[in-house]
Amino acid sequence: MKKISLHSHLKGRIMQTWFECKVKYVKVDQDGRERKVSESYLVDAVSFTDAEARMIEQMQQLVRGGEFHIDNIKKSNIIEIFPHDNGEYWFKAKISIVTIDEKAGKEKKINNYFLVAADDFKQALLRLEEDLSYILVPIQISAMNLSTIVDVFPYFKDEVNEPLPPHLKRIEPEEQPDENTFESEPMVEDNGVESEDNESVPDEE
Repeated sequence: MKKISLHSHLKGRIMQTWFECKVKYVKVDQDGRERKVSESYLVDAVSFTDAEARMIEQMQQLVRGGEFHIDNIKKSNIIEIFPHDNGEYWFKAKISIVTIDEKAGKEKKINNYFLVAADDFKQALLRLEEDLSYILVPIQISAMNLSTIVDVFPYFKDEVNEPLPPHLKRIEPEEQPDENTFESEPMVEDNGVESEDNESVPDEE
């Protein structure tokens, strides 16, 4: 059975491998009070080791002189992020595409996950529809949640001298990772449409 993915419609776009890192540290509030926090960050990396090294580098800049602990690193199921000049939060969207398996004679729903910066759900939905306009096949936004991601640290290659949106932190460019597609075993939903997620970890609640 041939697997079909939105990746086939991302021609000319740099595919990235994202890792979600949970970090614990002592944060100093504006009034000078200290409190222990646990925050999640998304980092583009080629491996778990690379993700840890990148996260340490970023936290050393964010928590100057303070101690921090990387509590967990996991590969994210997000395949692309959409930063914007203004947008206080990150929203995670589940995008579905229904294709026909000609051999089996069944419809198959394939899910992919995206992250978009916005101030609220309405703005996130409008921005996502615009950002996904490059996809030439019918898609459906089947779910959207406020993400726990605090910040995103991507690789940069050719845009070194371009100004960055406030959600992004510039890091030194390195070799881009190979394109990866996260796929899991297909599952059949109650409506009889076969469904599968291009992901390696469960979706966020």
